Amino acid sequence: MNINGTIINYYFHCKRQCYLHGNRLNMEDNSEQVKIGKAIHEERAENKNNTEIAIDNIRLDKLTKEYLKKSDADAEAAKWQLLYYLKVLKTKGVIRKGKLEFAEKNKKDKKIIIIELTDEVEKELDKYIDEIEQLLNQDRIPECINKSTCKKCAYYEYCYI
Repeated sequence: MNINGTIINYYFHCKRQCYLHGNRLNMEDNSEQVKIGKAIHEERAENKNNTEIAIDNIRLDKLTKEYLKKSDADAEAAKWQLLYYLKVLKTKGVIRKGKLEFAEKNKKDKKIIIIELTDEVEKELDKYIDEIEQLLNQDRIPECINKSTCKKCAYYEYCYI
């Protein structure tokens, strides 16, 4: 399995979700939450010129001269996914900073975090990539995490029903 941004994100969000998706068990086509998210993404993309760029096995939504931007509810998962994208761009000779944007609930303002792919952070990312490859190659499916976020997950039925 080629590691991609989704796999990186899932690893930090839920090891079980990462394992299942990485081993090609895709429950997202049946998920209403995923369908709603895709519809919102497509609607926003219609109003922009440079909406998505595909490089190798990743898809970037917002690439500017200075930043690669990403929005997500799970800050830690989004951070490492964005760092992975910055690493892929770096291998292509494109050096950018990352900009994470989080819409605060019931507020109009966005929280913005700027991240950079330093040598130290890249070594840590490589360690996580190794861990993900080991996770995807193991014979046992990781246990359910039993968090409130599970109810909105595309894999909820697989894990709990």
